[in-house]
Amino acid sequence: MKSDATTLVAEAAACRLCAAHLPHGPRPVFQFDPAARILIAGQAPGARVHASGKPFDDPSGERLRDWLGIDRATFYDRQRMAILPMGFCFPGSGPHGDLPPRPECAATWRQRFIDALPQLELVVILGRHALAWHLPGERRGLTDVVRDWRRHWPGMILLPHPSPRNNRWLAANPWFAETVVPVLQARVRVVLEGQ
Repeated sequence: MKSDATTLVAEAAACRLCAAHLPHGPRPVFQFDPAARILIAGQAPGARVHASGKPFDDPSGERLRDWLGIDRATFYDRQRMAILPMGFCFPGSGPHGDLPPRPECAATWRQRFIDALPQLELVVILGRHALAWHLPGERRGLTDVVRDWRRHWPGMILLPHPSPRNNRWLAANPWFAETVVPVLQARVRVVLEGQ
């Protein structure tokens, strides 16, 4: 890793900016190397990922790797895949699931990390919070944007969050698995084989 990127990673890993608002304390969880060609733009770590310190080390990660068509070794190869959630720390839980990512995190770190990815070829956006940052002018609902995946292709694609909480959405929208997932897997192969 270049020295500037090494410094950036060290600073973000030591971040305590939101400590007063995090019921489980700060533990930034992300994966980064400037050589990465694919960026997973997620929401924020959940409780299980907070405990393990490894991004997508949960059922959401299993589903996401299946959608991408890659194994764990490829997914956790930081020189191939950057994993940068909108909030690096677990924000805690509320009555309807995990709380949203802390806004201070993206405001402080996101553009700095994006700027440090010179070989980026594909951004995989997961969920509404990542959508709002990466496509700020987009006002349509999540389903409409996912259905219109060709609009930002081949450099960017929005997916529903792979959480088991979205099983109902996936069942109601079989076109996603039939149409979008195969195209995404083919694109991931092309990007990774180009390294």
